[in-house]
Amino acid sequence: MNKDETQSATERSLSRRTTLRLMGLGAVGAAIPTALNGYETGQAQGQTSPPLRNQSSELIMKQIPRTKERVPAIGMGTFLTFDVLENQPRDNIRQVMRRFWEGGGRTIDVSPLYGMSEVNVGEFAKTLGITSDLFITNKIWATGEYLGDRSQAERQFEQSLRRLSRDRIDAMQVHTLVNVDIILPLLKEWKQAGKIRYVGVTHHEMPLYSPVMLNWIEKGDLDFVQIRYSILERGAEERILPAAAERGTAVLANMPFEKARLFQLVQGQKLPDFAREIDCENWAQFFLKYVISHPAVTAAIPATTNPEHMSQNMGALKGALPDNAMRARMVQHMESLPGFDKLAQTPPYPGKQFAGLVSLPGLAATQNARSAKNT
Repeated sequence: MNKDETQSATERSLSRRTTLRLMGLGAVGAAIPTALNGYETGQAQGQTSPPLRNQSSELIMKQIPRTKERVPAIGMGTFLTFDVLENQPRDNIRQVMRRFWEGGGRTIDVSPLYGMSEVNVGEFAKTLGITSDLFITNKIWATGEYLGDRSQAERQFEQSLRRLSRDRIDAMQVHTLVNVDIILPLLKEWKQAGKIRYVGVTHHEMPLYSPVMLNWIEKGDLDFVQIRYSILERGAEERILPAAAERGTAVLANMPFEKARLFQLVQGQKLPDFAREIDCENWAQFFLKYVISHPAVTAAIPATTNPEHMSQNMGALKGALPDNAMRARMVQHMESLPGFDKLAQTPPYPGKQFAGLVSLPGLAATQNARSAKNT
């Protein structure tokens, strides 16, 4: 495919009509002055580190379509990265969370299935004095002992509230559509009762589950949907993202770094000169700005255990976002790099090692490591 054909194909996924419709729904983010609740928050009593100062100038914000509530366009995932036992060194992830907040972050995605992630997020938020100011997106993975048994889901929810020191959760999602026919109605009941604010469903296996996710977006009356979306995996641009915008469904994008494989691909590569036009200082911002520049995306939720990497991620909340022409140029540049077309077939999480409660079968055999989905 030549240059013109590549640009045309990419731009078709964000046609002028689609973009205008999304803009009309208020989903398009802009760099606007904002002051989220608690942005100037002192540390909890007894905390010796300096007071937190959450930035409030010119952050890229997105609207949750159904309520027009605004959240920063970069959130944080926690799968395996925050799965660290209490008797193991945890200062690095504590600093990750601190830099997330100081960089303007608010949305943190957790799950009871993520080992110690809820426990650590809850503890660090309390220590940093930001528990009530975070936007927590959580999940339910529950089947019960018989069809229609909700008791497991209810126990899981109560456990999450205790771990996170919350009296309600901002968004609760059906984890990878497990028992969705039973759990989604339960989530809607919890929303009606004020226990949660938004309901949604998630899946990270795209494009395999794209048709199923599309069906739930169109028929499930969802506030949120969480999907895999990156500069490599762009299939959601065809139907899922336009459908989410049409239905007024917020979108969280997991795996924006493709399980760290995008960084391995560009290791030793300089950013293209045109990246300066969208205020990118590093590859993390290049990859994240592609994701959050889609008008239907509410937030990307990358994960990391490295505080410096978190600071790089949060830098994507500032500066210009690419338009359609620039997005096509970004894709064209990545497609020019050797191995990009086969990246999805390469081992995930290169060089990543974790030692928490969660292990992923098969990974140890290929790379002797445990790793994080949302990286």
